[in-house]
Amino acid sequence: MERLPKIGLPILIAVVALIIILAKSVVTIDAGYAGVLYKLNGGVDPDSEPLGEGINFVAPWNSVIEYEVRQQEIPEKMSVLSSNGLDIQLDASVLYQPDVVNLAKLHKEKGRNYLNRVLQPAIRSAARSVVGRYTPEQLYSSKRDAIQEEIFMETKKIVESQYIQLNSVLIRDVTLPPTIKQAIERKLKQEQESLEYEFRLVTAQKEAEKVIIEAQGKADANRILSASLTDKILQDKGIEATVKLSESPNSKVIVIGSGDSGMPIILGNQ
Repeated sequence: MERLPKIGLPILIAVVALIIILAKSVVTIDAGYAGVLYKLNGGVDPDSEPLGEGINFVAPWNSVIEYEVRQQEIPEKMSVLSSNGLDIQLDASVLYQPDVVNLAKLHKEKGRNYLNRVLQPAIRSAARSVVGRYTPEQLYSSKRDAIQEEIFMETKKIVESQYIQLNSVLIRDVTLPPTIKQAIERKLKQEQESLEYEFRLVTAQKEAEKVIIEAQGKADANRILSASLTDKILQDKGIEATVKLSESPNSKVIVIGSGDSGMPIILGNQ
């Protein structure tokens, strides 16, 4: 009886140790995350595949570093210079996520702080380079979409070789110095008014041309009609009209051959 506790204690210790080992060997990775395996005897293998969502079994002396692999957003407010040296404030959003396939390389070469080490410097460098090619007026109005696309493409060239997937760069706002903004707005207003005035002039000119064309057409028609109306045709028309009037029940007096060129004179009761 005295030997049972001595035998049971090592068994109990072994069971507890086994439970601890099993607990440390099971790693659960949440949805939207992936894991990088760190081996005690070798560190991170850059060619290893990431551990996926759910339960993963690893040796208890190794560890797992988790990364969020869903698309993420960082807001960026940058001060950059335009082509003529004016200070421009850009308010942008950067949509990105780590390259899951190369997650081990990202961790080994850049670490979990890759956002500050790689992505933010890249977006700022690209923004300075792109904005420096445009005037404040282009930034404020017509070229914003083109600038946004150029910043995206230049940033992508920098980060895609460093295991970061850049999805989009969105320019939310461009802030100019107040005096420059007011000057641009006045210029745009004047240009709009000038376009409206030119439109009215073109419209008036087209209306005038239309009236001239219609008048010319009428004049040509009258000239052709006058040339075709001979005395014989007029007499025939007069006779036709006389016959129709003679058939009318209205009171009238028709004097045949009493008008010019022998045309009838019609005397009614009106």
